[in-house]
Amino acid sequence: METFDYYGVLGVSPTATAKEIKDAYRKLAFEFHPDRNEKNPENAEKMKTINEAYAVLSNEQKRNEYDVLRHQFGGSATGRFRKSYSQQDIFQGSDVQQIFEEVAKAFGLRGVDEIFRDFYGPAYRKFTVNRPGVRFSGFMFTGRPGNASSNASKSPLIGNVFGKLPRMVIKQLFGVGLPQNGADLSDTIHISGELAGQGGPYAYFHRKLAKKLVVKIPPGTRDGQKIRLSGMGAEGKDGGTSGDLYLKVKVKIPWQQKIKRLLGGGRYGLTRKW
Repeated sequence: METFDYYGVLGVSPTATAKEIKDAYRKLAFEFHPDRNEKNPENAEKMKTINEAYAVLSNEQKRNEYDVLRHQFGGSATGRFRKSYSQQDIFQGSDVQQIFEEVAKAFGLRGVDEIFRDFYGPAYRKFTVNRPGVRFSGFMFTGRPGNASSNASKSPLIGNVFGKLPRMVIKQLFGVGLPQNGADLSDTIHISGELAGQGGPYAYFHRKLAKKLVVKIPPGTRDGQKIRLSGMGAEGKDGGTSGDLYLKVKVKIPWQQKIKRLLGGGRYGLTRKW
């Protein structure tokens, strides 16, 4: 799990203002631009981390979420944050492209499109739409910074583009399908009281995938408790992650105990007077 800190990456304090964060990013974008670091190719990875840190901390909502994780988990906050956000989500709404381009032009360096293609490879895609009444450009990501698994990309457009376009339209315009995460699935399993109490393996047949799974029942499992199987839900599309499978546990009650309940008995014996 990643342990670097977004504030540390930009060299700002956790109380830094939005202007301080932007100024820090401008300085680092110039310092670590690949054209100025040809003898240090490892700085390209550093620049990618700087881009990510700025995209998160320059967004009020993402920054607040990161601050909460940072307060709770300290050094592992970044890794936990990346598990919940795809690369597309992290850069959504960010002006990182605009600032990087301004820095590049000011100092005669290569622009954002060429550099980002080098940084992110096929995961980075730029697009321009120039049709009657519709003209805009932007970029999108189809990759993930870490092991993000829960959020599908909320909007296909980045930068100064407003609104949402249907996935089908995006695919027709740009020839690429946006990552779409698979849906979560749910089912119910019935286990014995002994298995619920002691825990152990349970054979479960996944009808959707047509395969048998061995589910580990934790000791002390309660009736109504849900067990999550990561990645066992519906499959994602165009590189999206699979959803999760949630199994609701129903503990079988022995017939003797059912009679006791009907008669108003306690847990270990009958108390009803005849």
